Order: sequence, then structure tokens, then C-alpha cells
Amino acid sequence: MENLLNVALAQIAPIWLDKKATLEKVAVTIEEAAQNGSELVVFGEALVPGYPFWLALTNGAEWNTKLNKELHAHYVRNSVQIETGELNAICELARTHSIAIYLGIMERAKDRGGHSIYASLVYINPNGEIKSVHRKLQPTYDERLTWAPGDGNGLQVHPLKQFTIGGLNCWENWMPLPRAALYGQGENLHVAVWPGSLHNTKDITRFIARESRSYVISVSSLMTKHDFPKDTPHYNQIWGKAPDVLANGGSCVAGPDGEWVLEPVLDKEGLLCATLDFNRVYEERQNFDPVGHYSRPDVTKLTVNRERQSTVDFKD
Repeated sequence: MENLLNVALAQIAPIWLDKKATLEKVAVTIEEAAQNGSELVVFGEALVPGYPFWLALTNGAEWNTKLNKELHAHYVRNSVQIETGELNAICELARTHSIAIYLGIMERAKDRGGHSIYASLVYINPNGEIKSVHRKLQPTYDERLTWAPGDGNGLQVHPLKQFTIGGLNCWENWMPLPRAALYGQGENLHVAVWPGSLHNTKDITRFIARESRSYVISVSSLMTKHDFPKDTPHYNQIWGKAPDVLANGGSCVAGPDGEWVLEPVLDKEGLLCATLDFNRVYEERQNFDPVGHYSRPDVTKLTVNRERQSTVDFKD
């Protein structure tokens, strides 16, 4: 039925800081989601190749140290360069199984020189086409020590059956104006991706659902200190200061009324599945629609710059 959408939340741990191995794990998870009849599968923020947990464990703000430089270089080497085809196998799986994918990656963007990295949320449609790459607008706190700020190019929505789907990375979901940019394009299924943990998802998921009268899917990763590969640069320093659990999941789904469709799930690796009924969106928009009948564009209006930013504009 066109009004029903089967979704899968991939609450998994990365093979930390190993791009190739993590992409292989993502591929296996997509296969499993397809076998379960899922039409959309969502992965957490920066899953490929993982979140920079070392920043809080190794005095990541200390200036000009060999430790910080070597870890950063290792991270950049294991980030994804889309232009060279590093997501081609994932796109082919989407096409083969007619499944849409939201995947959180660290992107080493060629159009910004190829040396800086961005926390990017990639949408791949069921035809296997990359339709948007949203670079996180503002890295959060210590993330700024290794991630670059993105731009508005990826503030886009996409059709999926009767739904209109869009997504944001982590604390971007607390930013009212990026949310409004997606609402204004007709978003009614919002994807929020996180590095992990209940403290991120337990309130904002239901809040966005109630504010937007949309479904909201929050997907987090998992991470324990035992997930640190022993060949990670400066492994002993990271291991010695790491808590046992760095990300406990908390993936969940809220309905357009702000109530739970799937309550947050903790410390469980695998796929979490739900079926969403589009009719619930129309029901809840009856009394509130933030960009429709309950808006005043004559009084307040948002302007969005979706130009992909680059340092150089060549005129050949």
C-alpha cells in the first residue's frame, strides 16, 4: 500500500576508523533490511568510519601535538570520497533491492580540496541514485577540532511513496531554521541521525514530531571501548581514558502526534523496524501545520542559501 512505509533503523557499531570494513558491515545490514521487507534503512551520524571519540579522551584541543595530528590524518584517510565511487557498492545495493538509504559518513570532499572532512548525511533513492549530500552546518563543540562546517546545499527533501523525507545531523536537529527549511519543502518524515546515546534522542525526537506533525526517525550508533581496534593510532591512550560505554543507542520513532511508535532501544545491536502510515500525517495536520494554515509568511519568512560552497570559482 502506498500510504504504508516499512522502515529499518540500523543501530550498529562501526568498525571504528576503518572505512573499508565499516562499509562492508553497512552492506550486510542493507541486505538484512531488504530481506525483512524494509523500504528505507537509516544509519547513524558519521557511522563511516565512526565518531571522533578520541577528542574528549586525549586532550584533543592541545596545539600542534603529534598524537592529535596522527589521529586526525588517520581519520581523514578513512573518510569517504564520493566522487571517486566509494559509495558505488552501496548505491548498487539500493538499486538491486529497491530500498532507500540514509547513511552518515565522514566526507572528504574534492570540491573543497580533498583534505578537510565533513559530517555528511547521504540520501540514496531506491533507484540507487545519490540525491543529496547534506554536510553538517555546524559541528558541535569538540567536533570542530576535526570536522569542517558545511553548507545549505543538502537541505533538500525527497519523495518516498506518499512521504516526503528529509534529514539532519545530530545537534542540527535543535536548530529551528534548518528544521523550518525542510518543513517548508513539505517534509513529513524527518530523519535525525546521531552518534549515539539516549540523552540525545529521548526528548528531541518527540519534540520535532509534535512541532512538525511529522514522523521522526532517530537513529544512533553503538560504541564501547571494546570496539576500538587495537591497531588504532595511540590505542593505549584512548583505551585508558575511555568509559566502558561511549554510545548506548537510543534509536526510536515518534508519530505525528509526538507519541512513541518505537520507544528508544538501548544497548542492542541490529535492525529496529516499524511500519509508518502516511494517513496519520494528514490527521495531525488538521489542527496544526507549521508551514501551512498555522503560518504567517507575511510576518516571518526564512531565506535559505542552498549553493554548494567552494573556495574557488573557475571561469574556463
